[in-house]
Amino acid sequence: MWRTTVKGMLAHKLRLGLTALAIVLGVMFVSGTFVLTDTLHNTFTGLFQTVYQHVDFQVRGKAAFTGQGGTAVRKPIPASLAAKVQAVPGVEYADGGVSGFAVLITPNGKAVQNGGAPTLGLSFDPHSQLSPLQIRTGAPPTSSNEVAIDLGTAAKYSFAVGNKVQVLLSSGVHTFTISGLLSFGSTDNLAGASIVAFYLPTAQQIFGEVGKYDRINVLARPGADKAALLRAIAGVLPAGVEVVTGQTVANEATSAIDKALGFFSTALLVFAFISLFVGSFTIFNTFSIIVGQRTRELALLRILGASRRQLFRSVIAEAGIVGFIASLIGLGLGLAAAVGLEATMSALGITLPGGSLVFQPRTAIVGLLVGVGVTIVSAIAPARRAVRIAPIAALVVQFQAEEESSLRRVLIGSAVGIAGIAALGVGLSLPQIYLVGVGAVGIFVGAGMLAPLVARPMASTIGAPLARILGVSGKLGRRNSERSPRRTAQTAAALMVGLALVATMAVFGASLSRSATASIDQAISADYIITASNTVGSGKFSNGVVHAVANVPHVTNAINVYSGQFELRSSVSSVAAVEASKLGQVLTLHMVSGAAAPALAAGELLVDSTTANNDNISVGSVVPLTFAQTGTTTIRVGGIFQPNSLIGSFFVSDGYFRAHFANPLPIAVLVTTAGGVASSTENALKSAVHAYPDVQVQSRAEFEAAQSKQVNQLLAIVYVLLALAIFIALIGIVNTLMLSVFERTREIGLLRAVGMRRRQVRMMIRAEAVILSVFGALLGVVIGTGLGVALSESLRQQGITNIVVPIPSLILFLFIAALLGLGAASWPARRAARMDVLTAIAAD
Repeated sequence: MWRTTVKGMLAHKLRLGLTALAIVLGVMFVSGTFVLTDTLHNTFTGLFQTVYQHVDFQVRGKAAFTGQGGTAVRKPIPASLAAKVQAVPGVEYADGGVSGFAVLITPNGKAVQNGGAPTLGLSFDPHSQLSPLQIRTGAPPTSSNEVAIDLGTAAKYSFAVGNKVQVLLSSGVHTFTISGLLSFGSTDNLAGASIVAFYLPTAQQIFGEVGKYDRINVLARPGADKAALLRAIAGVLPAGVEVVTGQTVANEATSAIDKALGFFSTALLVFAFISLFVGSFTIFNTFSIIVGQRTRELALLRILGASRRQLFRSVIAEAGIVGFIASLIGLGLGLAAAVGLEATMSALGITLPGGSLVFQPRTAIVGLLVGVGVTIVSAIAPARRAVRIAPIAALVVQFQAEEESSLRRVLIGSAVGIAGIAALGVGLSLPQIYLVGVGAVGIFVGAGMLAPLVARPMASTIGAPLARILGVSGKLGRRNSERSPRRTAQTAAALMVGLALVATMAVFGASLSRSATASIDQAISADYIITASNTVGSGKFSNGVVHAVANVPHVTNAINVYSGQFELRSSVSSVAAVEASKLGQVLTLHMVSGAAAPALAAGELLVDSTTANNDNISVGSVVPLTFAQTGTTTIRVGGIFQPNSLIGSFFVSDGYFRAHFANPLPIAVLVTTAGGVASSTENALKSAVHAYPDVQVQSRAEFEAAQSKQVNQLLAIVYVLLALAIFIALIGIVNTLMLSVFERTREIGLLRAVGMRRRQVRMMIRAEAVILSVFGALLGVVIGTGLGVALSESLRQQGITNIVVPIPSLILFLFIAALLGLGAASWPARRAARMDVLTAIAAD
């Protein structure tokens, strides 16, 4: 049977090749994701190990909140501790450093664009062994008017040693001379971040940390007992300050990078497995058709003595070989995919350290298991169908596909679909993302099993216009789709999954966009909103902006909005703040209980009703809050307001905020004017903030449009990733049409013999493809709309208050599906039209 299996594969290599392509693409995506993330992990691990290889210890403030590792917020420590640490026997060198807000301004007067990467301001440590910053050209900064910048930014914007450069600080724009160009460890910059290094005393002054350090790096003397030295250093430190090893710092930095990459990796893997799931429908359909077309061959094998078990193993072995070969190819192409993903990140402004690609054994194991596993599982049902073929089938006419869906199929499909809906509902309400995934898979499988019930009437309805427009070709294409409803449904199922996910995201995105606009309308009464540019820094900017716009004619109010982290009942959250006396002039809080402005003026906390209900908080409750710089305190809850995603869950006055956050920077400035929105006022505001190139002035309408644009950009990325799944679904359509053409060789030959022209044959195949595509797209749009509404509804408490079904977009998806179907039919249609008439008629 082994030799028979191999010969059978070679006899159907074109059909199996198209099937294998679906697995190749899915495994390529999976392996490419693993290769990229493993490469980045290895690169950043090596980078941080090199940077901190000579740092024996680091003295720093204890983390204010638990579980944050390398991203923890820490209170500055007294600079005088450096002398105490230096005096500990066994310490060779100890020196501190600070960091803060600093944005480079390009020669054309704009802020350096990093694609959202950080803009880092650091003090320069001249000790070459301890400092992560290494001067490559020029000299380190040694005076208050000098800075050094990273090589990556210098090359991008043509900065050179000796140039004058403007740096935007929290106090405004200052001019410095570039004394040198530096690297972070061995790389030109750190993942696209711009680095500005200052002379230490200057850095302490401009970052508001005179007499303080963020950290003290320590170098031990050669031969010192490091364990004993660690204990000795800890012994001279005050409460709230800790000492850790340099290895700990490196591990935390690596862990922070891994955590950031984790979401990226998970998202890519989700789309990779979606592609494989779609591919499984293609594999199932292909093997079902092949088994049907090989009925006589399989029956003859039964007559010759082959057992049911041998036939089953033969079909499964065929699937396993296809899956294995496809997976190997996918693993090889995964390396190219990783390079492509890295290039995409670079195009988005994320500059990554150089390093060779890392291909771990885990990547190969997972790729092979997933690729082979999906192929074999998808082929089990067709293999079981093969063993049920009776030997007598070899003596009768070519096998006819089963027309009607069995009762068993209906019952199983209904049960799976209902279970999927239940799992989805539970997953959305808890929320549990894995249950959402299980539920969606159950719904798709159930819909695929039940689709044959509606395949014939829907194919007839969809094909009716084609029959009128295309005449005989349209009628034949319509009948070809009607006569095998199971095959039609199985072929359309793959496209159904892809379009369902696209429709889900379309509904979710439209709902999110409309809700964001509604949130802005309901929360902001200011005429203008000033925020940081989308591609600059961390979203915060100089306090000088509010003073600049306050003096603009017709401006009646200009108010800073702040945001910072705190801990409430072991949960880290964000709190927003504005000036209490002017709250009602720029923001609208819809209070459920209590009064907003008086509560804020009294130094009390405002909480949104969802959080209040979940945490059992009411007006008058006294809750404990922990801040990074001031520690734990208590605050009275003065009011409960209706949830608004723009405002957040917690609100305090700016006075209370400043008491717990040293030198805070605003995230927005809200501006009201005497005459409302006017072009002259807007131009005056833009002129006023010209010295702050990292901010943008927008009217409320423009701000709403910008929020919608961000949602649309996110959707565009999702659509691009889902395009692979849709491409795989189109492979399934091509495969089915190719197999259908092979199956109907004699029929097509007879049609040609009685006068059908080549053009009509092509039109017939294309009509069939359009019907398949639109049928699958209709199912997908209906299911996807339901999923999108359910997803949006489940997030109502998180800010999605408006459920929107974008009808024009959904109709566009159907039109695009029809065009894709036409494209998928091109090759099978040409192949059918080129058949030799006599040879086709003679075919059995």
